[in-house]
Amino acid sequence: MAGLTREQQREQLHRTIWGIANEVRGSIDAWDFKQYVLGMLFYRYISEDFAYYIDKGEHEAGDAEFSYAKLPDEEAVYDEAERDDLVREKGCFILPSQLFCNVWAYAKDMDSKGKLDESDLNTLLSNTLSAIEASSVGFESEEDFRGLFDDFDTSSKRLGNSVAMRNKRLLQLMDGIGGMDLGDFGQNRIDAFGDAYEFLMRMYASNAGKSGGEFFTPPEVSKLLMTIALDGRDHVNKVYDPTCGSGGILLQAAKILGNDGVTEGYFGQELNLTTYNLCRINMMLHGINYDKFDIALGDTLTEPSERHWDEEPFQVIAANPPYSVKWAGDTSAKLVDDPRFSPAGRLAPKNNADLAFVMHSLSWLANDGVAAMLTFPGALYRQGAEQVIRQYLVDNDYVDAVIQLPKNIFFGTSITTCILVMRRSKKDSSVLFVDASKYFVPGSPQNHLSEENISDIVAVYRDRKDVDHVAKLVTNEELKDAKYRMSVSAWVEPEDTREKVDIKALNAEIAEIVARENVLRAKVDAIAAELEADDE
Repeated sequence: MAGLTREQQREQLHRTIWGIANEVRGSIDAWDFKQYVLGMLFYRYISEDFAYYIDKGEHEAGDAEFSYAKLPDEEAVYDEAERDDLVREKGCFILPSQLFCNVWAYAKDMDSKGKLDESDLNTLLSNTLSAIEASSVGFESEEDFRGLFDDFDTSSKRLGNSVAMRNKRLLQLMDGIGGMDLGDFGQNRIDAFGDAYEFLMRMYASNAGKSGGEFFTPPEVSKLLMTIALDGRDHVNKVYDPTCGSGGILLQAAKILGNDGVTEGYFGQELNLTTYNLCRINMMLHGINYDKFDIALGDTLTEPSERHWDEEPFQVIAANPPYSVKWAGDTSAKLVDDPRFSPAGRLAPKNNADLAFVMHSLSWLANDGVAAMLTFPGALYRQGAEQVIRQYLVDNDYVDAVIQLPKNIFFGTSITTCILVMRRSKKDSSVLFVDASKYFVPGSPQNHLSEENISDIVAVYRDRKDVDHVAKLVTNEELKDAKYRMSVSAWVEPEDTREKVDIKALNAEIAEIVARENVLRAKVDAIAAELEADDE
């Protein structure tokens, strides 16, 4: 890639990655095959990360030729204390023979000898990944590594109907992932791995339609959410996403503040098992060590993580909850009395849990915290229980802003959504309504938010002033009089883009046309009269 700019290198790498992913999967649906591509990329990453960590220590100690990958396993089995220290530092232990490069070399050697069909590559990979997970048992990292490779099933018929076919496809996948030029690990490899992983997830999401949007929020939308939530801060105690998907929103905090800017780590919860695994992998691939994140598996509304519940409140919460999903609601006596929801006096409707996620997040928000959440617009104007909850939020001065986003910027849906911004400590008793529906770059099949779009939206939010056809600062009293209707269209008057017509000029033009028409009619009548006279 010599001679190319960084962005050109990045684009070339992306084309290569997607080409590999499609070529290797063959007739397998891309959505079903994503676990293998993403899982193999992660396997390569943790192998190189582990070996690099040990090599660096030996090189700094004076052995410049040391290579952990070249050691026999018996020489790499450190005493128990050293091994335990490695697990505490890296989260797992990997023998040299278990490293990606050595398993790959074994597979290529068997293939060159014509013995791949009869090799145990699929079993070797399965046992290796299981051993990596098992090495964390009994340590702090156990929860973060447990089940991490559950979706990487090397015996699945998705890979082929026979062991020979499965081995062939696994080798093709290892060739593709292993052949990717990701630079020197000690310099930019973490960025390259994380960028490659994020690109693949975006491509899988964009090709999967609605199901893709359930695990992946477009990075520019994630950035907008987190930029608003972090506005005015250069560090926070920790960040939280109650419906974290594959972790993209959480990772924006690291990109904006740097790892040192988030002092106590990244917290999230995810209901879908596969997406939960993708999130943990995503965190590690972006250089977030296992001890800096805590991702829980389960339903946030009915089974919030006890580990998160016992922690101090979060200074930053950002999320893209599922829109208008069903939940138990008031059919559950436990939820009726739940301190997260009971202050509002009503629970969100059973068919629309949108404001349940809002109440949950508010209950875990620090006094100086900010929550920025994507919200289905209907929850901001529907009556009934949702109106009662909105009244609670407004009367207690928790709602800071409502920002309407452009249409068609999410995977699998063209609807327009809103960002609901909440604060426990506000400077004024009013809500800023922003119509940002025109801040986008047209695209196909999706529209996009550019860096300029994001900056413009944040600037309007930060200024907190009326802007014709864009922003309106509305007092809580005005919202009360409007029965707590919080849709942006109710407060921000859209610009009239219809062509303006000068009525006086138009009337004069019509009069002139009529006069000309009368003259022409008179001439026609005269000609007709002459013709009639000639006939006589």
